[in-house]
Amino acid sequence: MRSMYLCAACTYAEGMQCGIFARLSSDAMLIPDVWLYAGFIVLVLLLLALDLGVFNKTPHVVSVKEALGWTAFWVSLALCFNVFVYFTRGPVVATEFLAGYLLEQSLSVDNIFVIILILRYFKVAPQYHHKVLFWGIVGALVMRGTMIGVGAVLIAAFDWIFYVFGAFLVVTGVRMAIDKGDAEDINDNSVVRLARRFLRITPEYHQESFTIRKDGVLWFTPLFLVVLVVEATDLVFAVDSIPAIFAVTNDPFIVFTSNVFAVMGLRSLYFAVAGIMGLFKYLKYGLAVILCFIGAKMFIIHWYKIPVFVALGVIASVLLFSIVASFISTRRQRSSSPS
Repeated sequence: MRSMYLCAACTYAEGMQCGIFARLSSDAMLIPDVWLYAGFIVLVLLLLALDLGVFNKTPHVVSVKEALGWTAFWVSLALCFNVFVYFTRGPVVATEFLAGYLLEQSLSVDNIFVIILILRYFKVAPQYHHKVLFWGIVGALVMRGTMIGVGAVLIAAFDWIFYVFGAFLVVTGVRMAIDKGDAEDINDNSVVRLARRFLRITPEYHQESFTIRKDGVLWFTPLFLVVLVVEATDLVFAVDSIPAIFAVTNDPFIVFTSNVFAVMGLRSLYFAVAGIMGLFKYLKYGLAVILCFIGAKMFIIHWYKIPVFVALGVIASVLLFSIVASFISTRRQRSSSPS
């Protein structure tokens, strides 16, 4: 009997000890999350400061070679961070980050094409493209961070929000596939109309300045108007991409970091593909398939959760197939056209 009581006491003590350690480990997990967010944001701010204040202090035309170098830098940095996630959070979360980053990076390519049209429409001098994209991306980071926070709260509070996100992504994918790509008159853009109604816009550019003063009155330059349009464009694309990545992972930190890396690499990717945008003929169809797949994934998530490894494979395969098909089609057109 005595031994039975001793065993029970030991079991109770072990249970209490395990409970204490579980609470301690749970509390300890909160601290790294806070420090991870703080450290990551500090890193991003440092990189942005170096970008604008050191590497691109003087306005210049970014060459394709320079753009490819910066693109390789941002991709390498994202992959190094993926290794960090692997060793700190495990292989599953690391795969979620890689899938999310690949998804956001592929969706950002479509955003690039629109930005190219905007800069061409407003006839922005090539040496000022980098500054427009820099401040556009700073605003995009703030907007996307806010939207990710709102999305995380909605998903935690309402299970049915997955169906809303899923339906939205499927509809967006179908519309992307059937869209003929007709150029929109930017003068009819609501942001342009509101800006010209409520702000004093100068008729000409003043080098890289966003504002000037005439007779003590503040005026905004067309370059500032371009930044506003770029910001609005990214907001529209973020409405598509944020729900899409929540289908890959519900971890707000992974959603946030994968979005930041994709957005940060958007500028260099812009300069790399600006001259060869015609080579991505079938990319929009690949993106449409990816959005429909992600939307369907969200629809069935309560009955069957598609493994993140499968989602990563589908995203990578569709993206690769659409790019290869675009190159083959372009090559055949060039070979068949009379010289």
